[in-house]
Amino acid sequence: MYVLRQYTLPLLLAFSLHVAAAWALYQGWHPQRQIADFKKPRAVVANLIVMEAKATPVVKPPPAKQAPPPAKPPEPTKPKVDTAAQQRKAEEAARKAAERAAAEKAAEQARKERERQERLARLSELANSSFDQAIAEESASLQAGTEEMVAQSYRLGIYQEILQNWSRPPSARNGMQATLVMELIPNGEVVSVTITESSGNAAFDRSAEQAVRRVGRFAVPEENHIFERHFRKVYLLFQPEDLLR
Repeated sequence: MYVLRQYTLPLLLAFSLHVAAAWALYQGWHPQRQIADFKKPRAVVANLIVMEAKATPVVKPPPAKQAPPPAKPPEPTKPKVDTAAQQRKAEEAARKAAERAAAEKAAEQARKERERQERLARLSELANSSFDQAIAEESASLQAGTEEMVAQSYRLGIYQEILQNWSRPPSARNGMQATLVMELIPNGEVVSVTITESSGNAAFDRSAEQAVRRVGRFAVPEENHIFERHFRKVYLLFQPEDLLR
């Protein structure tokens, strides 16, 4: 009973499908012929007419009346120009400008001339001073040369006097020399004598010092400035000639 209720609907559908198929065969159903006999519908030409509402005319308002333009104020009357007076003023201004330029130019030329004269004066003074200085320097040079010649002659006399009063020690050898400094007074008298550089031989150094003391007084220039410059202190390199032979 349960099986019968479960398959009732499918059985009815299958039975209906078989009945429909049998009816179609009975009626002689031809699908191709029905498609061929299908009539083509006729074409209908139609025009679409659009009805437009009539536009309401627009009434334009009358143009407004324009106000008349304001009247122009009367132009002020220009005063008459005195052309002759203006020309006279322009000529006067030009004349003054020319006079001022001429005065400035003259002042500039005068300034330049004054500077030139001052420069020439300075050059002249410099030339004179340079000339005087050159003469003074030349005179001093000649005087210095004369003084040096005088001083050299007195030094040579002092050295010869020392050699004449020198006694050669037995230990003296060739090449020995000693430097002495003597202090004198304006009459030529020896105040002191010192060995500033030794020969390395005490007997030789002592013999040179004794030779100076034996002389005791040397001939010196009478001119005080020459004495003070060259003979207040006398530096001698003692190197007797007999040691060179």
